[in-house]
Amino acid sequence: MLNRVNVGVIGCGDVSDIYFKNLAGERDSVCLTACANRHIEAARAAAEKHHIPRVMTIDELLADPSIDLVLDLTAPAAHDIINRRALLAGKHVYSEKPLGGTPEQARELLRLARERNLRIGCAPDTFLGGGLQTCRQLLDQGEIGRPLAACAFLAWHGPEHEHPNPAFLYQPGAGPLLDYGPYYMTALIHLLGPARSVCAMTAKGFDTRTCTCPGPHAGEMFSVGTPTHVTGTIRFQNGVLATVLHSFDVWGHGLPFLEIYGTEGTLRVPDPDTFGGPVCLLRARESVFREVPLTYGHTENCRGIGLLDMAEAIREGRPHRASGELALHTLEILHAFLTSAGEERFVTLGTACRRPARL
Repeated sequence: MLNRVNVGVIGCGDVSDIYFKNLAGERDSVCLTACANRHIEAARAAAEKHHIPRVMTIDELLADPSIDLVLDLTAPAAHDIINRRALLAGKHVYSEKPLGGTPEQARELLRLARERNLRIGCAPDTFLGGGLQTCRQLLDQGEIGRPLAACAFLAWHGPEHEHPNPAFLYQPGAGPLLDYGPYYMTALIHLLGPARSVCAMTAKGFDTRTCTCPGPHAGEMFSVGTPTHVTGTIRFQNGVLATVLHSFDVWGHGLPFLEIYGTEGTLRVPDPDTFGGPVCLLRARESVFREVPLTYGHTENCRGIGLLDMAEAIREGRPHRASGELALHTLEILHAFLTSAGEERFVTLGTACRRPARL
């Protein structure tokens, strides 16, 4: 059993800052020991900013026997390659989403991890925040009775208004479904358990978009290569039906992020891309939602809490919560939306996962 898990980070782009901030310093479970990047200058800058002891090339980090766990923060297209190399090097892996480009790639990574007796985990870990943990507690306590149905709504007019280089978010592997959907699907699995089947339709509101965010790409037009409006239904194994709408084609709306409808009330869930609240509850025969105090901590931007839980789970010999199985099931659900829409049929899911334990 490891007394302390030595972590090496591969990928020092924009998302790495919050991970470095949250994981650096003295901790009982992890020690952030090294960082690497395809462009070594970015790794040097990150190490200086966050006081990381060692700067390495990717090959050096993967070959270093003192590093127990690789945190993969590379671009999504590289996740399958980096995660596979880390496992083959005998290291545990915690990856930014997605675990792999396809469910087949993610399934192969899990097989490789099992063969080598290694752990594999994956973001998002926002479901471990105080908001979604409080929601889970309310459901477990029966505050809305038996869940019957749910909804998950993400609707806005896309990231080109705030992202300085948004073209990649409109290509296969991204879009509202695959870039933002993991937060919603992971939250639903955390709250309701694994899913059984999916049916869906998709559309594309515009063939081209224009970057309106200030910066070097402002005013540039780019083509849209993936559906930007996705709607459908998920049937969960417990019988709950969830209505899903994920869109980059909506200027404004009055829809909630997530709601769970039960036999004795309704639970309004906060934005699953955040760690805090508000959490609101309406009981049967009441007419007004009331805000419920959060009963768990971790309400700020705590990205990396899933890795910390995984490191503690390695030390304690228990399952970790932001697991590879959860990431695979989430990825299969999202790809099932595209398959269902493309082939105009219901899709029965081939994976399941353990409902993550409450903190």
